[in-house]
Amino acid sequence: MPDNLKPKDVENPYADHTVEQLYSFLSNYSPTREIGAKYEYSNLGVGLLGHILSLKASRDYETLVITRIAQPLGMDSTRIQLSPEMQERFATGHNQSGKVVKNWDIPTLAGAGALRSTANDLLKFLAANLGFTQSTLFPAMQTAYSNLKSTDIPDLKIGLGWHVLTKYGTEIISHNGGTGGYRSFIGFDPKQKTGVVVVSNSANEVDDLGLHLLNQNYKLVKHTPPKQRQAIALNPKIYDAYIGQYQLAPNFILTITKENDKLYAQATNQPKVELFPEAEIQFFIKDVDAQITFVKDKQGQVTHLILHQAGQSLEAKKIQ
Repeated sequence: MPDNLKPKDVENPYADHTVEQLYSFLSNYSPTREIGAKYEYSNLGVGLLGHILSLKASRDYETLVITRIAQPLGMDSTRIQLSPEMQERFATGHNQSGKVVKNWDIPTLAGAGALRSTANDLLKFLAANLGFTQSTLFPAMQTAYSNLKSTDIPDLKIGLGWHVLTKYGTEIISHNGGTGGYRSFIGFDPKQKTGVVVVSNSANEVDDLGLHLLNQNYKLVKHTPPKQRQAIALNPKIYDAYIGQYQLAPNFILTITKENDKLYAQATNQPKVELFPEAEIQFFIKDVDAQITFVKDKQGQVTHLILHQAGQSLEAKKIQ
């Protein structure tokens, strides 16, 4: 994500990111490696591509998608701006704990996830990709997954937007999506001529459902409801020892700050979130099923933290 993404509203993080800010970031950014040296999915990259295509076509991104894809395929419920009728049937989004959350608005990086759609519309898109429906888009659709590039992830290659999994004797072409309160998966097996769409108004992942329906060797993930956590009262002076930067990976820093006697965490290029104490060294995030434990040495100095999320416990050394 661009490093100048600093939303006024963390529950709608893209809403106030402007084209001018995007250009400012691009003008001042220096790549950390040679182009093509390493695979890394980028919401910024996809959003920028959508912006460039809009400029090339001299029309806004939504109009471009509607005229080139949605209308030819009869996808009448795929839009960014919803009509009153669409708004009435627009599902309310929920976080991992089941709490209702705000919808995201993505004006500048619309290509990264501004579109709203339905399972039926996405099945129409799949049918066109599988050749079940005749479309002048079919040659372009095939091109999107014909020139594949390797990744450093086993059994995974990347096409033009599509991820291609070659495992368990099948080839599955898929992509997922997620904004605040929603998750989606669309995938198909071109040899078996089968396709699956999963859409959910919950922030919990759904990839396992889609993959399992396409090939039962992909196992379903066991989901357990997040533990109901209760914040306790702590002396804010305790937070002073936790302030600093913690390195989760070479280019991924977790910054802990204190503002108005509250503790906050902000990962590299991500919105700031408040940390709530459930013990002197243990904190949780309310809208995401994630917790942080601060670890001290024998002298009482904080040396690192442990991020507990998605079944993993990741250590981050304090570097500043």
